[in-house]
Amino acid sequence: MHSVRLVLGFHNHQPIGNFDGVFEAVYRDSYLPFLELIEAYAQIPISLHTSGCLMEWLAEHRPDYVERLKRLVARGQIEVIGGGFYEPVLPMVPAADRRGQIRSYTEYLEQLLDCKVRGMWVPERVWEQSLVRDIADAGVEYTVLDDFHFKCAGLSDDELHTYYLTEDEGRLLKVFPNSERPRYLTPWRDPHETIDYMRGLAEQRADVVLVCADDGEKFGGWPETHKHVFQDGWLRRFFDALSANANWIKLTTFSQVLDELPPAGKVYLPDSTYREMTEWALPAGQLAEYEKLCREMEHDPRWQRLRRFVRGGFWRNFKAKYPETNDMYCRMLEVSRRLEQIDGGDLDASGLVDAAERTEAIGIARQDLYRAQCNCSYWHGAFGGLYLPHLRNAVYSHLITADTALEHAAGRTAPWVAATADDYNLDARQEVRLANDKLVAYLAPAAGGQLYELDIRAVPINLGATLSRRPEAYHQKIIAAAGKSTESFVGSPDRVVFKQQGLDERLVYDPHSRRSLVDHFFSPDVALADLVACRAIEQGDFVAGVFESRIRCNPGRVQLQMTRTGFVAGQAIRMTKSVTLAQDTSSLVVRYVLEDVPHDFNCLFAVELGFAGMAGDAPDRFFYTAADKNIGVLQSELQIDNTDVIGLVDGWLGLDVGVHLSQPAKVWTFPIQTVSLSEGGFELVHQSSTVLPLWQVRPDAGGRWAVELSLALDTSAAESKHHAPAMA
Repeated sequence: MHSVRLVLGFHNHQPIGNFDGVFEAVYRDSYLPFLELIEAYAQIPISLHTSGCLMEWLAEHRPDYVERLKRLVARGQIEVIGGGFYEPVLPMVPAADRRGQIRSYTEYLEQLLDCKVRGMWVPERVWEQSLVRDIADAGVEYTVLDDFHFKCAGLSDDELHTYYLTEDEGRLLKVFPNSERPRYLTPWRDPHETIDYMRGLAEQRADVVLVCADDGEKFGGWPETHKHVFQDGWLRRFFDALSANANWIKLTTFSQVLDELPPAGKVYLPDSTYREMTEWALPAGQLAEYEKLCREMEHDPRWQRLRRFVRGGFWRNFKAKYPETNDMYCRMLEVSRRLEQIDGGDLDASGLVDAAERTEAIGIARQDLYRAQCNCSYWHGAFGGLYLPHLRNAVYSHLITADTALEHAAGRTAPWVAATADDYNLDARQEVRLANDKLVAYLAPAAGGQLYELDIRAVPINLGATLSRRPEAYHQKIIAAAGKSTESFVGSPDRVVFKQQGLDERLVYDPHSRRSLVDHFFSPDVALADLVACRAIEQGDFVAGVFESRIRCNPGRVQLQMTRTGFVAGQAIRMTKSVTLAQDTSSLVVRYVLEDVPHDFNCLFAVELGFAGMAGDAPDRFFYTAADKNIGVLQSELQIDNTDVIGLVDGWLGLDVGVHLSQPAKVWTFPIQTVSLSEGGFELVHQSSTVLPLWQVRPDAGGRWAVELSLALDTSAAESKHHAPAMA
């Protein structure tokens, strides 16, 4: 029997924006006990990747862990793997940012841990061949991808136990196949099953290199795994089994393999990611069909030969599957391009801000941009990802901070206001950006004139960062399991756990994007319950209609004016919607004018406003009116008969959003809550609070009716909170 070179790799990561309590819990249950155990097995080397998001937290909150890690690196037991600093999916970010993230993290790790970084972890193993030149130019010698990538390139199973060269534009990179079978065995099956698998390989051929590299959180951080891996001793038994077979299992690292063996040849890998991710990237209906096909074929004797030729979708299509992903992506690109423009000297700010301030502002912008490129918020599969508001909020927080720093670097240090038009969301149509030193608003005249992003610089937060409710393939599991007793066990692929009861009754799908300034016309007998259940029948065609638009600029004020003639209950009505932003204010003023309204008009006009980023169920997050200071938490369904003020307070953020109406209205509120999947199970997640003023339109003699809404965004409490320590 031949020997096997076994490379054990571990990838530890927590996303930007995750709660400190989550970092602490996974540290306690996974990272720390793993490090303690590996210290006791000096004969077992590992290759370890820790994302920059997590490493910065460890360096700040658990420096003793970093020191212990440094000692293990010094004794040669741990090889440190680098990567993009804040774990970006590489094809998602501009090439300059890829190289910048990789280089800066290599420098950080080498200084922090006194090591040499030769390789990198590819986040989510999202691969495109053109990445080779950027990875190589950033100084990386090797990386590791799933064996699935190699199979998609046409390699057979017996060609996957080595490593290869790949190339792009003359740049070379060494790439290891990561074996799926041992990754699925560990830590779910008895350690000897992995030993037996390796023995089978050793009996077949010489010079086997087997890579088993996977998420470190599987070892204690995922639900139910801490007991299994540490308390019940699975990991210790695994290490003992490896040690007992050390005469033929040669534990090694990626770098040691490179130094001892030549590459097996050259390979070019297709655009791909790990197998499950290609499935999640499919549209929901196609994913359901894909899963059905796999279930039907799994017992077919031909399936094992066929499966290597079956794959799902393409990672980039998450930007098509989820418009909210596209919104974040486009905003990120805008900031990246602006940074490149300013840092490259295309914009002369000399005399407006001194060189040191400019350099500092550019440095802040770059770091916040890199943090906003953390991949977890941009996709969704078996983990919460895009569906978790605190992760999306973190992306926007860093983008807004970067954007504000760039304005400072450009010399905008006094109050200012500006309006620009561009294809900001990459849909081949023009959007409009209204901005001043306090707010940024993005509006889409060709998509209902909707307000799809509203940034408050002082907090910083995007009040438009909600998520629409849409079908997901896993919703069928919720429906099928409704009312049944479900059991879960570690490693089960069919694990069905409900974090709340009655989730099947909460599956509601939105007929339109949940934005702000969405213009509705309803019959007078519409009920709040109809809106909540998405049963209300739209009487007009303004929700997503195309408006003609023009920008008007005056000293100290800019305005977007949008006009459209549409139909309401068969009647042609002209709507003019104007959005105004003044210099040095935190208010957005919206004016509606309806013309050609018949005197017997019998529809309610309603303006939908969506406010995200604020928690739905906490005592210091609530609605108020002029008459009542607190009328319910932000996930309340409320019906207010007659008011000219409706407000939302988030005491934790220090934010007060006041909606002031020039004509009293009936106001309804209701939450947008998604039923989604995370590693902990199926859960209901509060995405945003909808505020809907409704008016009975009574036109004047000329068939004209008008109303004005003012959104007043008060951040004085946040600013007071921010300055309080310095004052103390």
